[in-house]
Order: sequence, then structure tokens, then C-alpha cells
Amino acid sequence: MTTYVYETIPQTPGTEPRRADLKQSNNGRPLTADPATGEPVRRVVLGGFGIKTSAKPAPRKAPGHSCGGGCGCH
Repeated sequence: MTTYVYETIPQTPGTEPRRADLKQSNNGRPLTADPATGEPVRRVVLGGFGIKTSAKPAPRKAPGHSCGGGCGCH
């Protein structure tokens, strides 16, 4: 059994979602409604680390080197 985090999907503006942990089989389908209240819910994906970006890091200059970088000499 795996513990998943679910949150309610607010039906009215300004309502905060409510989160709950729920043990469920790995083979089970994600819930669409809270078993206790019947409110619509979605599974929350948690975990991971870092930030993925498509930006390239700025070229680094070698100490004492005066080129603008990007020449591959460092």
C-alpha cells in the first residue's frame, strides 16, 4: 500500500483546497471524490528536487583572462 496525497478541488472562488493522505494500492485508480465528503479531489504529485530550465549558464572567464567568454579557451 502506498500513501498518496489528495486535495479537494474547490467549487467556489476563494475556497482553499483541503489536503489529506490516503493509503491506496499501487494498482488502484486515482480517486475522483473524497470518500468521506464526496467532494471532487485530485492526486497531488510530490517529491523531486532542483529546478529544470532551458537557460544556459553564463560563460565563466578564467582568472586573468580578458576575452568576453564563449571562445572555449577556459
